[in-house]
Amino acid sequence: MKPEPGALWYVIGPSGAGKDSLLAYARARLPPSGRLVFAHRYITRPADAGGENHVALSLEEFEQRERSGCFALSWRRHGLAYGLGMEVALWLDQGLDVVVNGSRSALPLAARRFPGLRPVWIVASPAALAARLAGRGRESPERVAQRLEEAAALTPPPGAAVLRNDGELAEAGERLLRLLSKDLGRHCP
Repeated sequence: MKPEPGALWYVIGPSGAGKDSLLAYARARLPPSGRLVFAHRYITRPADAGGENHVALSLEEFEQRERSGCFALSWRRHGLAYGLGMEVALWLDQGLDVVVNGSRSALPLAARRFPGLRPVWIVASPAALAARLAGRGRESPERVAQRLEEAAALTPPPGAAVLRNDGELAEAGERLLRLLSKDLGRHCP
């Protein structure tokens, strides 16, 4: 008997909201249930650029994989190419719940591709965003200002769980853990 498809936890929010930190927090603390997995992304960014654990690809490698159907979802944003591997679709089909660091711009496509998508919107104050963006040192002050302007215009998608990440990482991290953990029981007999 084929298992019920898993849910895709699609974590999104503006740059600097702390998505990578929250995902790492949750991943390190969730017990290995066998029902929840964290996917990595394929990105045309060097592996040592900081932030999330990802598979670094050259643009040529990325485009070859994209043409070959290796991605369940791919998008371009801020001069980079991002992809979720076909393993995500396989895991969902096997009944696993999958957590991914998504993209607001790819949300409509992701919702069509993955009917079990559950958006998780991470927000932070403008001051927290500015400090985090400046602290990571990947962008010019002008680019940081542009990202802050973009963030101010964003609103959570309908039906999204909204997590504020302004304070200590553990506060928002524990809220994310509760959110991800609450559905794990649906797989138990």
